This record gives sequence, structure tokens and C-alpha cells, in this order.
Amino acid sequence: MNSKKKGARGERELAKVLREYGFETRRTQQYAGGTEESADVVGLPYIHIECKRVEKLNIDEAMEQARGDAITAYLFDDEQNLPAVFHRKNGKKWKVTMYLDDWMKLYQEFYSGKRLEEKE
Repeated sequence: MNSKKKGARGERELAKVLREYGFETRRTQQYAGGTEESADVVGLPYIHIECKRVEKLNIDEAMEQARGDAITAYLFDDEQNLPAVFHRKNGKKWKVTMYLDDWMKLYQEFYSGKRLEEKE
């Protein structure tokens, strides 16, 4: 299977997995080097998804691609999303890689919510 087909299959697979978590996700349409939206998968609020379904991944390169695409999308959409690379190898679980600063933003929101629950 060529890499473009495997990538598209990975994007569809990831969108399906995220739908199982209750999000209305879908793969974006890809057109000759560009996309209607620059994320590979859309529908996960506040997250810019770069999907990689490969056996060997240069995670630094993938994160830079996600960051660059998220910045470009922000210029057009006026919505700033946190860049994240969702990736998996054959036979392995999906993983998510984010910059620490961005992950801490998510964790701080989660932590704040847990603290509010404790006070109730």
C-alpha cells in the first residue's frame, strides 16, 4: 500500500476512534498539496490534528508541520488551536504528542475542573 493511501486510511481510522469518544470528527478533503482545512482530521475542538500512520516517524518534523499548519489556519479562521500529532504504528495504540506548554494548558483546565468538583 502506498504512503498516501495508508495516510488517508489512518486519518479515517483516527476520525472513527475520536467519534467513539463522542466527537463529530472527520477527515478533511485533500487537494493537490492543499486542504480545505489544514488539519488532517477536524472536529476535536481547540486541537489542530496532524495524523501520522507510519512505522518510522520524525516527531520533531511532524510537530513543526502541525505548528505551522495551526498558525496558518489561525490566520484564516481566527481560531487558535493547539497543535498535536496523533500517531501510531502497526499493531500499536494511538499516541498523542504535544508541546509541553500546550499540554499544560489542557491539564490546568482539567485540574481546575477537578478542584471545582471537590468543592461541591
